[in-house]
Amino acid sequence: MIEIPSDLNPALVPLAFLLGDWAGAGVSDFPGAEKCNFGQEVSFSHDGRDFLEYRSRTWVLDAEGNKVKPLENESGFWRIDAERKVEVVMVRDDGVVEVWYGELADQKPQIDLATDAVARTAASGPYSGGKRLYGYVKSDLMWVGEKQTPEVPLRPYMSAQLKKVVSPEDVQSWAKDLGDLPDDGIAFFK
Repeated sequence: MIEIPSDLNPALVPLAFLLGDWAGAGVSDFPGAEKCNFGQEVSFSHDGRDFLEYRSRTWVLDAEGNKVKPLENESGFWRIDAERKVEVVMVRDDGVVEVWYGELADQKPQIDLATDAVARTAASGPYSGGKRLYGYVKSDLMWVGEKQTPEVPLRPYMSAQLKKVVSPEDVQSWAKDLGDLPDDGIAFFK
């Protein structure tokens, strides 16, 4: 279920499906790096201004799903205009800063992004651009990322499926909104 907070800037309503905390797992595979499964936590939040704040943390998982080591962290700011054009400014822990532009699909919660500008520190690895696709599918946030380097043409390198994280406070709030339910629960479905 997509909720639109009452204090959300009206310009951001089309991006409301992103709001909240998400967690899940995915696969990373790119030439020159070890292929791995990874865990991910993502947060999209707002403070009433005309942007969403974004944070993502990923870590390598072992065969049993345990955290092994950090993989990649990134943070940034997402905006959308009246024509459904999306812009993202993002910084990653490997020394890369990116400006992304894209579009929110018509009639569905899906965003296609491509890099417009990339800046790298001397310590970062080779990277020259990328594409990302985010979608809200059956209450999950799914995404796939593509990247390119001077040596490797644009190709998929990471993808994940994330579930909305529910806090005990959320459950308590929802329970208060249920009202009176029948004692046996069965009558609820009749």
